[in-house]
Amino acid sequence: LVNQLPEANLILLRHLFGVLHHIEQNSGVNQMNAFNLALCIAPNMLWLPGPTGPEEESRSTKKVALLVQFLIENSGEIFGGDIASLF
Repeated sequence: LVNQLPEANLILLRHLFGVLHHIEQNSGVNQMNAFNLALCIAPNMLWLPGPTGPEEESRSTKKVALLVQFLIENSGEIFGGDIASLF
């Protein structure tokens, strides 16, 4: 799916997840592992198109957080092994 994105979107995602991966690599110092980062950023990345109740919003946020966590933890394989070279 990543390879089907428009080039501008792919570049943006590579840089975003490159930063998140870099932060996660220093979690021993900053306490921001992939799970914590995902909880912080997921609500700002994807959301339901219409108004929903608190229970549905909570379920949706958890699903997005799991996806973001997966993308952070596997960013090298997903966006290319040279993701650290973006910096």
